[in-house]
Amino acid sequence: MDSLESGDALGILADAMVGELTVDSAAVRDALDRVAAGPADRAAFAEKVRRHQVELSRLRRRERELGVLFSSARELAELRDIDALLGRLVSRAHEMMGTDVTYLSEFDPSTRELNVRKTAGSVTPQFQHLRVPPGMGLASQIADSRAAQWVLRYKDYAEGPHEELIDDAVAAEGIVSILGVPMLSDGHVLGVLFAATRQEYAFTPDEIAVLSALADHASVVLQTASTLEQVRRSEDEARTALDRLTDYLQVRDRSTVVHQELIEAVLVGGGFEQVAGTLSTALGRTVTIVDRDLHPVASHPTPAGQVSVQLPPVVLDAITTSRTTGRCVRVDDPVTPIVAAVIAGELYFGAVLVGSGDIELGPVDERTIERAAQVGALLVLQQNAVADTDLRARVELVADLLDPAPERRRDLERRVRAQRVTLAALDTIVLISVPAENRATAARAASAFVGGHGLVGEHAGVVVAVLTTTAPPELVAELRNYLRETLHGPVLAITTPRAESPDTLPARFESGLRTARLLAALDTTDAAVSTDAYLPYALLFDTDARTLNAFIDETIGPVRAYDDSKGTDLLATLRAFVRNEGSPTKTARALNYHTNTILQRLHRLEMLLGPEWRSDEHLFRISAAVRLDELRGQ
Repeated sequence: MDSLESGDALGILADAMVGELTVDSAAVRDALDRVAAGPADRAAFAEKVRRHQVELSRLRRRERELGVLFSSARELAELRDIDALLGRLVSRAHEMMGTDVTYLSEFDPSTRELNVRKTAGSVTPQFQHLRVPPGMGLASQIADSRAAQWVLRYKDYAEGPHEELIDDAVAAEGIVSILGVPMLSDGHVLGVLFAATRQEYAFTPDEIAVLSALADHASVVLQTASTLEQVRRSEDEARTALDRLTDYLQVRDRSTVVHQELIEAVLVGGGFEQVAGTLSTALGRTVTIVDRDLHPVASHPTPAGQVSVQLPPVVLDAITTSRTTGRCVRVDDPVTPIVAAVIAGELYFGAVLVGSGDIELGPVDERTIERAAQVGALLVLQQNAVADTDLRARVELVADLLDPAPERRRDLERRVRAQRVTLAALDTIVLISVPAENRATAARAASAFVGGHGLVGEHAGVVVAVLTTTAPPELVAELRNYLRETLHGPVLAITTPRAESPDTLPARFESGLRTARLLAALDTTDAAVSTDAYLPYALLFDTDARTLNAFIDETIGPVRAYDDSKGTDLLATLRAFVRNEGSPTKTARALNYHTNTILQRLHRLEMLLGPEWRSDEHLFRISAAVRLDELRGQ
C-alpha cells in the first residue's frame, strides 16, 4: 500500500476517533484493512474509539453547560430585572437538563411555604401557582435537608408526608420523576430548583451537579433581589427621614422666626394685633384672640371689630381643658380646630383661637401657638401693670382731690394736668359701690371707660369718678351698664350735684358717701340715684343701719304686721295720706276711693299707731319712716 492510501486510511480512523464515523461503518473497516490490522487490533481500536467518543460527548456536554453557566454569570453581573433573569435561568436549566418540566419554588420565611415562581414546560395553571405548605412533599424535604434529592416515581415517594393539592397538581401535570436541588445563601434556604420528567428517569450525578450550579445562580439572583429590596427600603426610609427632617427644620425655623416676632411684640409694644398677625401669617390660618369674656381683642386677617365670636360647647370645653393643662387642645370643630388658653399661673385672660387651613399643623406648630398664648399673657400682665401704676397715681390724686385738708391739696393743678385733665373742669362726683373683691376691676374698667372725661380711683371704700364739664349727660348711665356687664353683678351709682369749684369737691363727696351708707343700710345695691333724693335721711341716719331699721319697724311696724295678718293694704293708704299733706279728701282722690272708705281706714290706722299719730311730731316721724321704707323697698 502506498503512502497516499495509508494517509487516507489514517484520516478515516481519526474521524472515527472524534466521533465523525462509527466503528462499525464500512469506511472504518476498509481503513483498518488497509493498515493491515488483525482481529485483535480491530477489537482494541474499536474499544478505544468508543472510550474516546464517550469522553468527547462528556466534554462537549460540559462545554455546553459551562457556556450556559458563563452566560448566567454575565447576566448576574448586569442584573437589572430580577423576574426576567429568573425566567431565563429556568429556561436554560430546562434546555440543559432536557426534562419535560423545570420550575423554581421560592421559600417564604414568614410562612415557611414554598411557592412556585417560575416554570418552563408546565401546562396547567394549578401547577404554575402551586404552594407547598411547611413539611409537605419532596420540596419541604429538600428545604429541610438542604441537599439534592430525586425520586424515580413521585407517587411512590414515601420519605415525607403527601398533601392532596400537591399530588393533584403533580398528577395533572403528568410528572413522574423529579429532581430537586436547594438554593442556599449563608446556610439559609431561599428556594428549590426542580427538573421533572413525565416518564421514569434516573438522574445522573452530572445532571445533579449542573442543576445544582444553576440553583447556585438562582440563589445569587434571589439573594441579590433581597439585598436590592433592602437597599431600596433603606433608601426609602432614608429619603423619608430626610424629608421629615427637612420639614421639621423648616417648621422649626418658621417657629423661631415667629417666636422672635412675638417677643418683639412684647418689647416694642406691638400688642395683640401683632401677635395675631404674626401667628396667622406663619400658620396660614385665621387667628383670633379673645378676652376672658370671649370678646375679640385682635384678629387676622379680619380686623377684630368685624369678628363675631360665638363658640360651640366643644370649643368652650377645649378652652377649659387648655386652662388646666396649659397646652394646645385640638377640637373636633371645622371652624376652630385648635385653641390655647391665655393664662399666667392661676390667672385666666382669654384664649387664642386658630381657624382651619390647608397646611397640617404638627407638634412644633402647636408649641408655637402655645408660645403665642404665653406672649398674650405677658401682654395682659404688662398692660395690667401699666394700668395698675396709672391707677395708683390716679387713686392718690383722687384721694387728695376729695380731702379738704390743705396739705393734701397742694400742687393739684399740675398733678391733674399730668393726667391730661383740667382741674377747673372737674365738677361732678359719681360714687360707684360694688363688692370689695370687685373694686379694683371696677376701677380699671371705669377708668378706661371714662377716658379723658375725668379721673377714677378708689377712696373710702367706693370707686369714685370725678367727671369734667365735657362729660356727656348719659355717661353715668352708660358707665353703670358697662360695669354691670363687666362684673356680672349689681352696681350702685350715686351722683352728686355739680360743684361750684374744685374746692367744694370734698363736701360733695362727703354728701355722696353719706348717701352710700344710707343705701347700704337700706340694702340697696343696684341702682342709679342722686344724693338730692336722700339728703335729709342721710343726715339723720348717717351710718347706723340697725338704728335706721329699728326706727322704721317701731314707727310703722304695726301697720305692716296688720297687713300681713289680715291680707289688707293699709300701708299703701298711709303712704298716700303722707304724700297728700294729711288730707283725707286728697288721699281718696289719689287712691280712687270714696272719702268715707279713707276715713274708715284712717280710723283703723289710729287704732294701730295711737290716738296722737296725726300730731305734728308723730306725723313727721311716720312720714320719714314711710319714705325710708319705700326707699328700702326700691
